[in-house]
Amino acid sequence: MLTILTGGQAEFTVQRSRFIAYVEAVHDEDGTRAFLAKIRKEHYDARHCCSAWVLGADGAKQKSSDDGEPGGTAGMPILDVIKRRELTDAMVVVVRYFGGIKLGAGGLVRAYSHAAAIGVDAAVLARRVLLRRMVATLDYASLSTVEHWARQKNLRTGEVVYAEHVRLPLLVEPETCEAVRQELADITAGMAAVEDAGTEEILEKID
Repeated sequence: MLTILTGGQAEFTVQRSRFIAYVEAVHDEDGTRAFLAKIRKEHYDARHCCSAWVLGADGAKQKSSDDGEPGGTAGMPILDVIKRRELTDAMVVVVRYFGGIKLGAGGLVRAYSHAAAIGVDAAVLARRVLLRRMVATLDYASLSTVEHWARQKNLRTGEVVYAEHVRLPLLVEPETCEAVRQELADITAGMAAVEDAGTEEILEKID
C-alpha cells in the first residue's frame, strides 16, 4: 500500500459552499484525533469538519465521520477516496463553509469525494518498501571497490562503520539477497563476511 510522505491541502467552491481538504500522515488513533483537533481549531467557524482515516500495514483499521452532514454523504465518500488510492496511515479532513444553498445528498457525495481527491493529489505519496538489511564486513582495501559496485547496482547503503574492519550496511530487495551475497564474494575474492541484520521498511517517493 501507499502512504503520505508530505501532507497536502486543496480547496474548491460549489454553489457558494467552500470545501477545504487537508491530507496528513497519521500513525495511530491518537494522531488522528490530534490532527482533527488542529483543523477544528483553525476552522472554528466552519459548519462541518468531516473526516476519514485508514491505519495499519494492511489498511485494516479505518473510520469516517459525517460531522453533522446527512449520513453517508461526507465521511464515507472521503474514506472511499483513501481506499481507492490504496493509502494507509493516512487521514483526510474536509472542512465545509456552508454557502446557503443545499447541495442534496448526491451533490454532497460528489463535493466531498472531489475535495478528498484533490487533497490527495496535492500531497506527496510514497510506496512502503520492505527490504532486507545485510551488513558486509570488509577490509579497508576492498571498500572503494564495493562502494563502486553498490552505486552501479543502485543499492541503498547505510552509514559505514570504521573499526578494525569496515562494516557497510546494504538494504536490498529480499529476492536478491543471495545474488548480492554471491557478487560480494566474487568482487572481494571471498574476503567479505555478510550477515543478515533483519528487515527495514523505507518510504520510496512516487514521482
